[in-house]
Amino acid sequence: MTIKIYVDADACPVKEETYKVAARYRLQTIVVSNSFMQIPQSPLISRIIVGAGADIADDWIAEQVVAGDVVVTNDIPLAARILAKDAHAIAPYGRAFTEDSIGLALAQRSLMEHIRSTGEITGGPPPFSSANRSRFLQALDQTIVREQRRRL
Repeated sequence: MTIKIYVDADACPVKEETYKVAARYRLQTIVVSNSFMQIPQSPLISRIIVGAGADIADDWIAEQVVAGDVVVTNDIPLAARILAKDAHAIAPYGRAFTEDSIGLALAQRSLMEHIRSTGEITGGPPPFSSANRSRFLQALDQTIVREQRRRL
């Protein structure tokens, strides 16, 4: 079985980078979104449009992923579901989620949700930078290489 890359695409700033890395390794890439999204013409890239609603794209991705696949997502609960299937989850800013880091990430997310629910203004994430793109490219490439070696 070959590695597949799934992109949680609705707010993903690194789709083009993902396509380039996937093309280099000749990996099938599935772009999942709630609405139409332009994708490159390639037999390796496909588009899945799911219904509107919270977590519909996440649910679809989690159902399709098998061990060793790679998911590009900024959604921490989805990353936890992916790791539970022995697959890989990488955030667009270059963080590869791991079994060791996902518990803390979920706890931080829960804490921030609680703080926001009290009316506290927490601000948003910093602007996406070229350094984020570079870290993402490195994390994706390293993850694919490690998974290919594991399969040998």
